[in-house]
Amino acid sequence: MRHRLLTCLALACLAMPTLAEVPKPAVAIANPGQCVAPADVMRRNHMDLLKHQRDRTLRQGERGAKYSLNACIECHASKENGSVLGARENFCESCHSYIAVKLDCFECHQPKAVKTAGARP
Repeated sequence: MRHRLLTCLALACLAMPTLAEVPKPAVAIANPGQCVAPADVMRRNHMDLLKHQRDRTLRQGERGAKYSLNACIECHASKENGSVLGARENFCESCHSYIAVKLDCFECHQPKAVKTAGARP
């Protein structure tokens, strides 16, 4: 019984893809320079920063601030298509696809740079 369980477990491990087979996200910064925060902070906290900025914009009318969605797009939009969406090599879509997280910011927000990429209305 134990031998069968170990055999099944070993076969299951062999059938699982290795991390080497998963393509890393294409994180290219179209307009390199100083970001609003270090990369490790942005990787972990960008959604919280955007949510807090959203609240300040909605409640206090603060626009164009440090963590605005438009500011992100200005630096991270692809030079080829002017968007952060629409292709796996575009900044936001590449990471969100890699970690299998739905990218829903642009279901409501459609800055000029995103509209050209065919974002959902």
